[in-house]
Amino acid sequence: MTKEQYTAADIKIVEFDEHVRRNPAMSFEVSRDHPGLATRVLCRVLAAGLHPAARLAPDHTLRITAEIHGDLAFAVTDDVPDALDGGTDRPRLGYYGALLGPDRWFSAAAAALSTRTVVEVWRDGHGIRQELEGIRPAEEPGSFEPPAGAGTRVSFTLDPAYFAPGAVITTDAGGLDLHGPYCDEPPGPGGVTLRDRRDGREVRYA
Repeated sequence: MTKEQYTAADIKIVEFDEHVRRNPAMSFEVSRDHPGLATRVLCRVLAAGLHPAARLAPDHTLRITAEIHGDLAFAVTDDVPDALDGGTDRPRLGYYGALLGPDRWFSAAAAALSTRTVVEVWRDGHGIRQELEGIRPAEEPGSFEPPAGAGTRVSFTLDPAYFAPGAVITTDAGGLDLHGPYCDEPPGPGGVTLRDRRDGREVRYA
């Protein structure tokens, strides 16, 4: 019996956004046709905010506000302006020249399932804004009038043609566990405030 040969010719390089769209379960734990996928996208972005990349912040320290604006639209704001280089306020670009890089992997994956993504980053009165088509830039980063303080806001309009018919971000999002079975860190100063603009509901996660 001969063993099947595996060579470099069998390897296919897939772009980041294509990989996410082909295999959403690898990022969001459910398949494309699952009715809960849109809710899982929101929840994974929030969970990543509570458990960010190590160079962004320790677990449970970011202050995060999420707003559901529509059945397939939401925005997430936190208090870390990581896409601005320290001392220069020049934008630090990530995937395809976007203001989202590997430190915000789940936000980038959510953008890959979106028709439009807007990233806003600000610090010390200086703000940078960029609109994306999915995860790919529709424009170069440009200045905008920022709010006070420092932070990052990413607004997502999920692609209705990608999700299953009738897909919505469900109102039971507030009941989902954003920590998961592997989180053993004690509560910190941060947390998530989730507001559903469709019905006025507000949920707080520590």
